[in-house]
Amino acid sequence: MDLVTIILIIVAVILLIAAVAAGLIAYNKGVAAGVEQRKRDAESIVGSAEQQASRIIEDAEKDADNKKKSALIEAKDEIHRLRSDADKEIKDRRAELSRQERRMQQKEENLDKKTDNLEKKEDTLNQKIKSADEKLKEADAIKKSQMDILERISEFTKDQAKEYIISKLEDDLVHEKAVKIAAYEQQLKDECNEKARSYISLAIAKVAADQVSEAAVSVVPLPNDEMKGRIIGREGRNIRTLETLTGVDLIIDDTPEAITLSCFDQIRREVARIALEKLIADGRIHPTRIEEMVDKARREVEYRIKQEGERAVIETNVHGLNHELIKLIGRLKYRTSYRQNVLDHSIEVAKLCGVLASELGVDANVARRAGLLHDIGKALTSEIEGSHVQIGVDVCKKYNESPVVIHAVEAHHNDVEPRTVIACIVQAADAISAARPAARSENYESYIKRLQKLEEICNSYEGVEKCYAVQAGREVRIMVLPEVINDEKMVLVARQIAQQIENDMDYPGQIKVNLIRESRVTDYAK
Repeated sequence: MDLVTIILIIVAVILLIAAVAAGLIAYNKGVAAGVEQRKRDAESIVGSAEQQASRIIEDAEKDADNKKKSALIEAKDEIHRLRSDADKEIKDRRAELSRQERRMQQKEENLDKKTDNLEKKEDTLNQKIKSADEKLKEADAIKKSQMDILERISEFTKDQAKEYIISKLEDDLVHEKAVKIAAYEQQLKDECNEKARSYISLAIAKVAADQVSEAAVSVVPLPNDEMKGRIIGREGRNIRTLETLTGVDLIIDDTPEAITLSCFDQIRREVARIALEKLIADGRIHPTRIEEMVDKARREVEYRIKQEGERAVIETNVHGLNHELIKLIGRLKYRTSYRQNVLDHSIEVAKLCGVLASELGVDANVARRAGLLHDIGKALTSEIEGSHVQIGVDVCKKYNESPVVIHAVEAHHNDVEPRTVIACIVQAADAISAARPAARSENYESYIKRLQKLEEICNSYEGVEKCYAVQAGREVRIMVLPEVINDEKMVLVARQIAQQIENDMDYPGQIKVNLIRESRVTDYAK
């Protein structure tokens, strides 16, 4: 709906209102008298309304024209502004494209230059490689000719010269190695000998154990020689019963008032000794009584075994052991090694381990426990096949001993490489206890074999002239040929001999290796 229509509607409404008003006025004044007047008034009003309407229409048209012109002007201004912005943006984009084109052109030019330079460098490098190959060929030819000249001058081939240089180098290296080894050994001795002597002497001083050698026989005294006949019995039935029940040989010889019991198992020998003493004291000797006394003797020995195990645990201050382990420790009372009582040896090792561990700042309780149990396998060697080390390891695992203790038991004879300080302490304490004077005894045959083996190892080295094992095999003196082994090489040979002795032989304590080199020149004045 446009403005003109609105104006016409307004005019019509005004006219209607005027007509209604005129009608009302005419009605008030009377129909008859005021008809004419109302007519004139109405016409006048209509005329004025028409004029007013025409004026309003003209004003509206003028206003509409003005607004139309203003809108056209604003539209043209907006179009001009948008066109200017578009032209500016297009201009900027064209400038940016121009700059990018220039940069791309510069990059292409740079790449072309670099490509040319690389091609030139490649050509130069190829020329240098060719020149180097030619020079290398010339150098090889010169080297070959010089080698030929050197071989003719020195009268050595290339291989001979290489062997000569290597031999000279080996001699120099032997000298340097010997000097360094001697320096290192002297340094270690200076640093360690004093502490080691202090620790070991302190441990030995604190642990004073009696060493008693035990034989494989026991002697039972008799009140009189008539008792021998009663022990033998009618047709030898008593002695056969006693030997069968105990597993011990009874030796009845010309020794007055004594019977010898022979058996390598000390427990069985102890059972037989106690049973025989009880029979002699009772006076009633017959098979039934012998059987009763043997049973009583076994119970008594078992009780003593338990007591000995408890005594060892208390004496070494080791707690928390399984009761079966305590019994096995007690059985060591009736076990010897080189005539050294194993229980006394184990107690001594435990005490030494405790002292050494305390001095070194290690757990002394664990060290004593490992030292007490290190030979526990010897309690079962007569019943189980295998070395006492392996048996001891199995026993400790069975009764849930700690891995540290098990490793110390396994490594105390170097069956495995010791990996803990406790294992090394047990090794040292075991060697100290075994090396005490008169602690152990060897039979003559094994002693001679050990000395012969020691001399064989020393004589197997080149340059050894004579070799003597002295001080009961604890020292070996080796005379070397001075023209074969010089002073520097003596250090290496001594170390090699010591290492081979450690690897190939079993011996108590340590063996000192002495190399002696002497050069003498004799001449006569006539």
